[in-house]
Amino acid sequence: MKILIVLTSHDQLGNTGKKTGFWLEEFTTPYYILKDAGMEILLSSPKGGNPPIDPISDRPENLTLSTKRFHQDSTAQSELANTKQLAEVSASDFDAVFYPGGHGPMWDMPDNTASIALIEAFNKAGKPIVAVCHGPSVLVNVRGKECDYMVRGKRVTGFSNQEEDDVGCAEIVPFLLEDALQERGAIYSKTDNWAPYIQVDGKLITGQNPASAGPAAETLLKLIHDAEPVPPGI
Repeated sequence: MKILIVLTSHDQLGNTGKKTGFWLEEFTTPYYILKDAGMEILLSSPKGGNPPIDPISDRPENLTLSTKRFHQDSTAQSELANTKQLAEVSASDFDAVFYPGGHGPMWDMPDNTASIALIEAFNKAGKPIVAVCHGPSVLVNVRGKECDYMVRGKRVTGFSNQEEDDVGCAEIVPFLLEDALQERGAIYSKTDNWAPYIQVDGKLITGQNPASAGPAAETLLKLIHDAEPVPPGI
């Protein structure tokens, strides 16, 4: 099985002069869960090359077992430094796609034509689509049946308005993800701030925040396992 992980290329937090990017834990935790389960992984980003890590996510107080493992893993570091340009990948080459969050995707993903086309192809093929934290921002302009928004009527979650307030970015981000998903007709739900929470609707898996990245990856593995044909005699 081959999984595509798509990371942001955007590194500016609005007009604040501060840096952003993808949230390290939201990449490393799914990466190792999927890798350890025998999945083949390709990393991609809109610009290709080395995508920006949100520096806050790499602070000592935010390190986790998976991020510490990443810092000692030269192979994973090399893969991250050489992501493939998003426009050069095809949904037909992969069994699922995973979008980690961080604030970066809020700027460079919602209107990204390559990302929209990729997700629409995954959806049409009935392949799993996973997005965590701010990752579900990639879904807001994706179309599904009869050219309507793909998320309309779907149970989803994502970084909540309250969590955005908590990190002081509600007035900085280009839109509030919770509001945008609801405006597109999604059935949005959430739990307490920073607690793990995922929603599964068919082949669409969404997670609310960094703590949801692991559960989302585990759910993806179960979805893949359940879809595998059972060999004769078993």
